[in-house]
Amino acid sequence: MARITTRRRRRAVILLGTLLTVGIVVSIVGKATPWPSAMVIRAVFQKGGTATAEEIRRHVPSTPLSQTLDVQYSDGSAGGNTTLDVFSPRSGSGPLPTVFWVHGGAWISGSKSDVDPYLRILAGSGYTTIGVNYTVGPEAQYPTALNQLNDALAFLVAHAAQYRIDPSRIVLAGDSAGANLASQLAVLMTNPDYAGLLGITPALQADQVVGTILNCGVYDLNSMADLDGIAAWGFKIALWAYTGTQNWSANYAGTTMSTVNFVTPAFPATFISGGNGDDLTWIESVPMFNKLRGEGVDVTPLFWGADHNPPLAHEYQFHLDLPEARTALSDTLTFLSRVTAG
Repeated sequence: MARITTRRRRRAVILLGTLLTVGIVVSIVGKATPWPSAMVIRAVFQKGGTATAEEIRRHVPSTPLSQTLDVQYSDGSAGGNTTLDVFSPRSGSGPLPTVFWVHGGAWISGSKSDVDPYLRILAGSGYTTIGVNYTVGPEAQYPTALNQLNDALAFLVAHAAQYRIDPSRIVLAGDSAGANLASQLAVLMTNPDYAGLLGITPALQADQVVGTILNCGVYDLNSMADLDGIAAWGFKIALWAYTGTQNWSANYAGTTMSTVNFVTPAFPATFISGGNGDDLTWIESVPMFNKLRGEGVDVTPLFWGADHNPPLAHEYQFHLDLPEARTALSDTLTFLSRVTAG
């Protein structure tokens, strides 16, 4: 028994020494590159994304759907995973209003598979829905993802008949970092000065975008300075990995990603929501709502009181076991029906 105890102690010492060594190496390397910390954050997000997708899947209706998966929307010359999925009702054959959904993941993780079951739910209500992959950081730097998403929209318009897309009724949507990117796309299509700053030719005309859905997004990077603790650390690492610089707030990335500063009255009709237990709601979503309303944009909010119980966390909209998430889905479908009716 004494020998077993001694061996266990030796193993514990060796393990502790190994962990300390790894920790020291990550700490040292992490001062020169965001890669080690970004990979830790990515692993956490991937685990959560998989679990959330499984929860959503329980709520997918039995409506028969047509699907086309892993469509390559670019020639791949720039690298990265540039594929998309298309879902539509199996009944009928004509073009349908189309929801183009950009997945979240702090700009450094995530996949179209994370929103696959949610897009099946929306498609079952009479829409063509698109889940799109883009190259995340640190594998590619800003604005690579924005360029890729713009390319994906151009591809879909060019192949509209093949995928039952009505190019005159497109809704740009996203969650978390995906909501930030969706808001950038919306500004890109409606503000020529913004497109000029980025040097990107918009894939759509302003009147082709009939709405946006923004769930738990980021729209003002300066406001993120109000976060503290682990959230602030994760955000700084993610932005470093995504933009390629620790000084992102002082260059064009921090400015052009802050879409609250580029909203005009031409911004599309918007559904915007966030949970009361999500810090981003109070420093990002609510101010964005106020900005949209101040510009005269047709904006539909869904927020919950600060004292609402239970507190609704980041991306609560996907946790369809919650009645509040089902309310958000119902309100989303009502919004879609209204803005695509024309």
